[in-house]
Amino acid sequence: MKINFIDLKAQYADYKSEIDSEVAQVFSTAQFIGGEKLNSLEKNLADYTGVDYVIGCSSGTDALLLSLMALDIGQGDEVITTPFTFIATAEVIAFLGAKSVFVDIEEDSYNIDPTQIEAVITDRTKAIMPVSLYGQCANMDAINEIAKKHDLPVIEDACQSFGATYNGEKSCNLSTIGCTSFFPSKPLGAYGDGGAIFTNDKELEEKIRMLLNHGQNERYKHKFIGINGRLDAVQAAILGVKLKHFDKEVKARDDIGTRYNDLLEDANVITPKISESNTSVFAQYSIRVEDRETMVAKLSDKGIPTAVHYPVPLHLQECFSDLGYKEGDFPMSEKISTQIMSLPMSSYLKQEEQDYIVEAIKGN
Repeated sequence: MKINFIDLKAQYADYKSEIDSEVAQVFSTAQFIGGEKLNSLEKNLADYTGVDYVIGCSSGTDALLLSLMALDIGQGDEVITTPFTFIATAEVIAFLGAKSVFVDIEEDSYNIDPTQIEAVITDRTKAIMPVSLYGQCANMDAINEIAKKHDLPVIEDACQSFGATYNGEKSCNLSTIGCTSFFPSKPLGAYGDGGAIFTNDKELEEKIRMLLNHGQNERYKHKFIGINGRLDAVQAAILGVKLKHFDKEVKARDDIGTRYNDLLEDANVITPKISESNTSVFAQYSIRVEDRETMVAKLSDKGIPTAVHYPVPLHLQECFSDLGYKEGDFPMSEKISTQIMSLPMSSYLKQEEQDYIVEAIKGN
């Protein structure tokens, strides 16, 4: 059986007429930057999440970068985050000359452990950046409480959790700023790079809009040093179509993730644990196994693709060696990184495909 890790072709076939029509409109108007498609998407994303302001941008990475820039974070500042995530989270901090201060993760959620945050806050700490990993939000109440006590902004790296909820509130509407990615493989994915920034702060919204357009407040008048971080109209049009169908896909992903958990209950693996206060969009469906190399090879022999998110924690990456961390500093992140592996997951995964994957895991 041939199984896709993520079935983007099936999704496109489902929405083809709508997507083709929307993209054709962009080409017919030749308005490729900004315009009605982007404005409509931003409004609909705001309505979906319940935030006041949404700013489309060029990628999830740029969403994080622009958020830090808007908060004036730079040389010598410190940002608290997790070492168990994609490099972009800490990459943008370093890019601005600031320092990532890592905090280990919870064993069940794989998200930053709030009980360890306060111990690393210093007078140079300028923000907390939790990651809502694998589609499940971090413990935002605890994080926000600590942030409020120390007068710190919180940036939710929600690049994997758009569509998830925390205590009934949507991811991206849980902190000072929320950031997400529309990379094609995300739960809500474009057909290229894209991202968005979410906030209820009008001043931040205005500043971010300037920063992503070369710092312009008027044409050829530049209030800030900015970047070219715009979301193009073609991607906005595609995302506008997909957003209309997104709740259906979120429900399907939840059903598939829950079914995986049920089917694997008696297998020799550790399945994802979703907090009672959360819903997950299962950006990845990731299990833990003691002998990952053997499991990956066994599934590969049966035509089942897998992936590892993430095999090397950030504090052990060569590019962050100047931070002074060493092996053993974040034992939970290091442990999980040797065991975690992701199985095929999309809203188009068929039950017979899922059954085949589970049978292969169990050795049948």
